[in-house]
Amino acid sequence: MLHHLGIWVEDLVASTASLGWLLTRLGYRLESQWADGASYAQDKFYIVLESGPDVRKQAHDRLAPGLNHLAFSVATRGEAEMIVREALEHGFTLMFPEKHPYAGGPEHYAAYLEDAAGFEVELVATQ
Repeated sequence: MLHHLGIWVEDLVASTASLGWLLTRLGYRLESQWADGASYAQDKFYIVLESGPDVRKQAHDRLAPGLNHLAFSVATRGEAEMIVREALEHGFTLMFPEKHPYAGGPEHYAAYLEDAAGFEVELVATQ
């Protein structure tokens, strides 16, 4: 089982406004904050957003080797669509709008979102 995930971000303020918002919207709780980061927990798993002096100041490229995207389960298609609408107000854009919500294939109902820093998040409806 995955213990935690650490994501280095270029702009912590912007990333907590987008990714941090999304994590809390998905049921994670803000567990701790410090000058260069924040952690969001759900059960025993947590995700850290961190930007400190060791983080290189460059745009995230989801197509480069490394992390491509995070995928989260949501209970229903309706919930996925509600989160998409809210996410658009928190710095996300809908990816592949011409194929939404079946960009992952005809049997895969999902929303693909990208924040201003280029981080991709997938919301997969399980029902």
